[in-house]
Amino acid sequence: MARAVMDRNPSPPPPSRDEEEDDEGAGGDCIGSTVYSKHWLFGVLSGLIQIVRPQNTKSSSYDEEQQMELDEEMENEICRVWDMSMDEDVALFLQEFNAPDIFMGVLARSKCPRLREICVGILGNMACFQEICVSISSDKNLGQVLLHCLYDSDPPTLLETSRLLLTCLSQTEVASVWVERIREHPAIYDSICFIMSSSTNVDLLVKVGEVVDKLFDLDEKLMLEWIRNGTAQPLDQPQEDSEEQPVFKIVPCVLEAAKQVRSENPEGLDVYMHILQLLTTVDDGIQAIVQCPDTGKDTWTLLFDLVCHEFCQSDDPPIILQEQKTMLASVFSVLSAIYASQADQEHLKKEKDLPLIDSLIRVLQNMEHCQKKPENSVESSQEENKKSDATQDDFHLKILKDISCEFLSNIFQALTKETVAQGLKEGQLSKQKCFSAFQNLLPLYSPVVEDFIKILHEVDKALADDLEESFPTLKVQA
Repeated sequence: MARAVMDRNPSPPPPSRDEEEDDEGAGGDCIGSTVYSKHWLFGVLSGLIQIVRPQNTKSSSYDEEQQMELDEEMENEICRVWDMSMDEDVALFLQEFNAPDIFMGVLARSKCPRLREICVGILGNMACFQEICVSISSDKNLGQVLLHCLYDSDPPTLLETSRLLLTCLSQTEVASVWVERIREHPAIYDSICFIMSSSTNVDLLVKVGEVVDKLFDLDEKLMLEWIRNGTAQPLDQPQEDSEEQPVFKIVPCVLEAAKQVRSENPEGLDVYMHILQLLTTVDDGIQAIVQCPDTGKDTWTLLFDLVCHEFCQSDDPPIILQEQKTMLASVFSVLSAIYASQADQEHLKKEKDLPLIDSLIRVLQNMEHCQKKPENSVESSQEENKKSDATQDDFHLKILKDISCEFLSNIFQALTKETVAQGLKEGQLSKQKCFSAFQNLLPLYSPVVEDFIKILHEVDKALADDLEESFPTLKVQA
């Protein structure tokens, strides 16, 4: 299929339309309501066609080297088209005159990284408009060529290809078309895993992460296929072959990308944390994290460090939770899944329960602050406009609360008398913190809290009595 595409010639703009414009005067040369010239754009597109015509392709190594470079004047002009393509009138005009077909010819034939990047970038801009996105997505040959760009070695081209894919996957009318195409190309998995595990380009890692996140969110079947990829190597494969062709596993690749974007792009880290959370929604995903001790430990270590030393710290203002709520929900969800699946692992030693309790209770306390409504507020038109955003915030905070409470209850169930005594001594289980924990855990997790009170009676009876006074339903029956 790809070979057949490469043999196609791009279709030039119909000459008749160009001739007609000559008769319309200066005003008729404008594209839609813009000031951009149709004739100038025709010239640029014609120049692109000349670049990829087979008769212009020579066999000498010198000419091959020349093909890797883009003439400065042509680069400036095609970059102008790239900028212009963000305008809907220009995008529709390009679509009408078969520009995607020309770009497909460039991508199939050109060895110039900069030219390939720009052509994919223009298509990415055009795909932002629904009508054009549907048209681009329905072209099977163009789809094949674009997916083939994911095997490119040029980071800027990979970035623009990922941006284009994400745009198409975000359009409900065509998302399933791209999911199915990606499923039909298993090598895309290896390419994406290679990028996540080896690239240092943060912008590229973030965009690739967004593509993976969207794919997993759209199609659980594809996610399961990618989870299972690389889990087993053929027994008859020689060792030297396996070294030449590394077997990529999804979780280590996601972790490596997360570590790379961590300090430079919080939004990108949020994306990779959500990918991990999506993986834990299926049993195979949880097993992919915990089955290999090293992978389970690496995942736990990274996430534990985030919640205990980076997010929602004691000296942060409570409102910081609004910025971190989706990230924390993902992180706590994954930690909770690991905690429930790997209770006997070395990296889950009980002394790590107390820092987690401290973080979870602090999040719940900050949540109470964020959810307080100002009294006697007069609703203005501006406040009315913010109502939907506030509703969305409340929704995400509720998710975070549910996840935090479930995780906290799991840790409470594992507490021993010695750990409780240590927590009282170090302050993680102070009266105020226990009160906040109980306030959020009750009544849903009453049995867990009741068991904790029984231990507390043995360690600090006075504190246990105080808490029972505040929560009468917890009084231990004689």
